[in-house]
Formats: sequence, structure tokens, C-alpha cells
Amino acid sequence: MDDAQSNGGRPEITLVRWPEQEATRAALRAEGRPRMLLLNPTTPAPEPGDEMEDWVRIPVAEADLRARVRWLAHRVASGRTVRVETRPVLDDDGLFRVGDEWVALPPVEHRLARALLDRLGTVVTREALAAAGWPEGAPGRNALDVHVLRLRRRLAPLSMTIHTVRSRGYLLAVSGPRTAASGG
Repeated sequence: MDDAQSNGGRPEITLVRWPEQEATRAALRAEGRPRMLLLNPTTPAPEPGDEMEDWVRIPVAEADLRARVRWLAHRVASGRTVRVETRPVLDDDGLFRVGDEWVALPPVEHRLARALLDRLGTVVTREALAAAGWPEGAPGRNALDVHVLRLRRRLAPLSMTIHTVRSRGYLLAVSGPRTAASGG
């Protein structure tokens, strides 16, 4: 386990190898301390622990890890986090659920939603989305744009938004009262 340096008064983020250090993860969660889980390439994505947690697959470029740690620290410090009790869920049957509400997703949109939901609140690159949506090779650029537009429309009634981050990718966010606001 390594501790990341504080950045500009932001909280210290602890790096935890997961699932090998699950006991450490649980202890940090109990203490209310933020942590970045480091997953092996084949480790399934973890269920969210709480709003003080994020994860990245290793090996990861050092600059990318630093950026993820800074973003988690920023989210924690500013209160821009997603409450776990309202976190959306996507099941294996393609049902995207937020609380008691749900929508059914067709296969490509299900795969895109999975990639976005796994990184809820953070940018997913166009390349990563294309690989998730079309594992055997993506069709043209327009296909991704069309499917993201359809997914946006399907998720809107659940107070979910997909933001375009110019020249980077897309970001899935909980909108409305399901998002914890700064200072409240």
C-alpha cells in the first residue's frame, strides 16, 4: 500500500491493491479515508465501496495514475461525489436501474453503458467506448456517436446524463437530486 501525496490541500489518497488488500480497503472505508484501488487486468470491476473510492487497472502509466488520484482528491474535497445508495446499476440482462426506475438497453448500448458506468463521473475515451461497444472492431466514427445519442435519450428519464468532453470522450453523470452537491 502506498500513500499519494496531497495536492494543493486536497485529501491524501491511499493506493490499495485489490482484491489482495480487501482488509485494508475495508479499514480505510471505516475510517472515511479516500482510496484508489489498483486492479489487475483480469480482475472484475469492484462494486462501489463509497463515494471516497475509485479504481484503475494496472499496469497504468504513472501520469494517468497521478491524474486519477488528483481527480479523486478533487471530487472528495469539493463534495462532487455520487452517493452509493443511489448509484445506478446495470444488470446482465441490459436493465439500467436507478432506484426503482429502469430502462432496457439493446446489446451495443448495454456494452457502452457498462463502460461508462464502470467509470461513473470520469471521462471514458472514444477509443475505450468503441472497444466496449464493438469488441470485434468498431464500425465508423458515426456509429459511436449515434449509439451514444440513443443511450443519452434512453437514460435521460432516469436523471442520467452523458456529457461530451471535447477531444477526449464521454462522461456519465447522475443529474438532479441524486448527486451530492458541494456544501450540502
